[in-house]
Amino acid sequence: MASTPQPFTIPYSAEAVADLHQRLDNTRFPLGVANDQWKYGMEQEWFRSFLQYWRHEFSWEKQVAEMNALPNYRVEIDGVPLHFVHLKGSGPAPLPIITTHGWPWSYWDYRDVAQQLAHPESFGGSALDSFDVVVPSLPGFGYSSPLPMGHLSTRDVAHLWNTLMTEVLGYPTYCAHGGDWGAIVTAELAHAHASSLHGAHITLPMFFGLNRADITPSDYDEEEKHYPELMKTRMATATSHYTVQGIEPETLAYAMHDSPAGMAAWLIERRRLWSDSADASGHRDVERAFTMEELATLVSIYWFTETFGSSCRMYYGRTNEPWQPEHNRTPIMEAPTAMAVFPGDLIFLPRRAAERVANIQRWTRMPAGGHFAAAEEPELVANDVAEFFRTYR
Repeated sequence: MASTPQPFTIPYSAEAVADLHQRLDNTRFPLGVANDQWKYGMEQEWFRSFLQYWRHEFSWEKQVAEMNALPNYRVEIDGVPLHFVHLKGSGPAPLPIITTHGWPWSYWDYRDVAQQLAHPESFGGSALDSFDVVVPSLPGFGYSSPLPMGHLSTRDVAHLWNTLMTEVLGYPTYCAHGGDWGAIVTAELAHAHASSLHGAHITLPMFFGLNRADITPSDYDEEEKHYPELMKTRMATATSHYTVQGIEPETLAYAMHDSPAGMAAWLIERRRLWSDSADASGHRDVERAFTMEELATLVSIYWFTETFGSSCRMYYGRTNEPWQPEHNRTPIMEAPTAMAVFPGDLIFLPRRAAERVANIQRWTRMPAGGHFAAAEEPELVANDVAEFFRTYR
């Protein structure tokens, strides 16, 4: 059951900003001894400079105005409130596409990708390649809140997305793209709703039915032989959040819901570690990948919508509910699938192994970019998406 989408205005509250400022002014800092190399996590000198920026220089009102310049909507599907941007393409026959973000992302990470896909002629391309771009906030994230149940699985989200695209917006067939959680949701669509998809484009290798223990050295080609060691190194940065958010997300949420500084430290450290932020010496500087304004906008969306806790609940479902297929046809991911491999990401799998379970039609190794590909390298993402789906027009 779905309601009719209604135009939605991102809210701005001067009172909420004043409350944030008061909390930031009263931040109590830890001792921070012997952590100038980020050995123990967020380094205090840099973090103090960020909080100073967020408190005194950043304008949430300006960011809200920019977000409201896009066509925002809200709809309720099966009792779940969903926020989405619906950016119509400028060409004569735009392809519909839904793009899905992850954690700690927001829908706003797709703003540049969405503009290029909707209006490629403004970026040196052709309007013939334009898309109608739908950019939702995941349930329990940002303005798709409050979450009215304990948690949703990625399969649940895929069903919501298919209803949104086919029934609510009236697109019989559509394209799908995603990174992080969005890659898993997109893979779910490629499995459970392949008949509705032109194809699936992902930036994280999430292939249902592929047991990593079954991958052998012969599955890796020459350009992939370094993947096992690279993945071991990169995934070492992605265990702390998965453990606590998968087992007891609500316990963590009390601290993050009450302290903007604490929440910002948790979110931004993931951005530093998972982005393509390392220099030649291996030192990671988050400002190599994101501006202070981008980071402050990210944490502000989580803070002002009070959705840190609900955004973590999806990890609980992933940890405690093993994935089950909806059908036994092969390949398991039936929809034509494209994989874009970014060198600074977290998970790296060989194409040969992916082809055993997915209908792989395109595999692109990117020259730069990390886990937040759409925000870090929007032009690379948009160009690869456009190239993949050109044959389905």
